[in-house]
Amino acid sequence: MANMVAINKILNIREKEKKDAQHAYQQSMDDFERIATTLYTLLRKKEVAEQAYEDSLQEATQINSIKDQLEYIEMLNKQISNLQQEVQQARTVMETKQSNLTSAHVEVKKYEKIIEFRHNKNEKEEKRLENFMMDEVSIQQFLSYKNR
Repeated sequence: MANMVAINKILNIREKEKKDAQHAYQQSMDDFERIATTLYTLLRKKEVAEQAYEDSLQEATQINSIKDQLEYIEMLNKQISNLQQEVQQARTVMETKQSNLTSAHVEVKKYEKIIEFRHNKNEKEEKRLENFMMDEVSIQQFLSYKNR
C-alpha cells in the first residue's frame, strides 16, 4: 500500500509538470499569434502602399512623392523580413512546447495506467483472499456439522 502512495505522489508531480507544460504551450501559442498578427498587419500595409504606388505611376505625380512611397515600401519589406524570422522562431518554440506537453501527457497516462493496474491487482488479490476465507469457513462449518 505504501507503494501506491509513492506512485500517487509521482502522479501528482507529473500532473503538475503537465499543467506547467500546458501553460508554457499556451503562452508560446499566444506569442506566436501576436507576432503573426503583426506580420499580417504589415503585409496588408505593404499591399495598400504598393497599390497606391501603382496608382501614382498611372497619374502625374511628383518624383519626390514616388520616391517617398518606394522608401516606405522598402522599410515595410525590411520589417516584414524581420518579423518573418520572429514568426519562424515563435513557431519553433511553440512546436517544442507542444512536444513537451505531449510528453508530459504521456507520462501522466503511464502513471494512471500503473495505478489502475495495481488497483485491479489489489482487488483481485482481495477477492482471492475473501474466497479462500469463505472456503475455510465453509469447511469449518461442514466439519462441525459432521461431528454432531
